[in-house]
Amino acid sequence: MEASPPLDLGRRERQIMEVVYRLGRATASEVLKELPDPPSYSAVRAMLKILEDKGHLGHSQEGIRHVYHPTVKHEDVRESAMRNVVRTFFAGSTAAAMAALLDSVDEPPSEAELDAFERMIQQAREAGR
Repeated sequence: MEASPPLDLGRRERQIMEVVYRLGRATASEVLKELPDPPSYSAVRAMLKILEDKGHLGHSQEGIRHVYHPTVKHEDVRESAMRNVVRTFFAGSTAAAMAALLDSVDEPPSEAELDAFERMIQQAREAGR
């Protein structure tokens, strides 16, 4: 995969990208079957084309079908989605987002996870974030 273009994805675009990542490659029909509250087939095809024009997807031709595949790393899309969640639901506060995440899990973090959190916090301090 090449250098990642900037990701500014809407909700439905993120859903489509997640489907394509999960399946590895997918046709418009396959994407449509996987979407919650799916739009029309033509709307899915249009969004796949938009995602391709943005550089997030590529396609190969198999007969008359376009088969789409991701051209950006899954982690880049995940990070974009997380930034959107933090901005939308937590007014940009990573502390509020982390508190909500920790409050929402069924089991508390393990000691290893807490140690990992501490390392990430230390790295963020050192990086000036």
